[in-house]
Amino acid sequence: MSGVVPWSTSAALEIISAELASARAFYGDDGVGATAMLPILHGLQRTFGYVPSDAVPLMAASLNVSKADVRGVISFYHDFLHEAPGRHVVKLCRAEACQANGSERIAAHLAAHHALHPGTTTGHVTLQNVYCLGNCALGPAALVDDDLLAGLDERAADLLVARLQQAPK
Repeated sequence: MSGVVPWSTSAALEIISAELASARAFYGDDGVGATAMLPILHGLQRTFGYVPSDAVPLMAASLNVSKADVRGVISFYHDFLHEAPGRHVVKLCRAEACQANGSERIAAHLAAHHALHPGTTTGHVTLQNVYCLGNCALGPAALVDDDLLAGLDERAADLLVARLQQAPK
């Protein structure tokens, strides 16, 4: 997650303001409300590496929705992180084609041998579930930071985790 910055209320308010202005320009004043929620969440995660809980009340007030509405959207989409990720993010595909080729076996192996569970960070590595990377013919697949890996097996997963735990970003 290169380029992330530490949490700051002023930076969050700038992101929210910019996305609201963009929504207003596209939809007009009537479409500003919750339509800007996903772009704001993506902007926050791109900037901070995750969606800080301190941003929730700022978003709710700016969008004129409840904090529960904002939290509901954050929890619905698996891609939004709730806390700062490790230096490396591994997104393991758990969709049907990758499942058929062994992604569940790899997920169980990562949990048992590396204490890597979806949505958590162990050492420098954060593991996330994703539900299709568009690499179905070569599954199981994973997106490691920005690199797509295919044909994973337990041995490749072991080598990957060892490399990521030692590698600087």
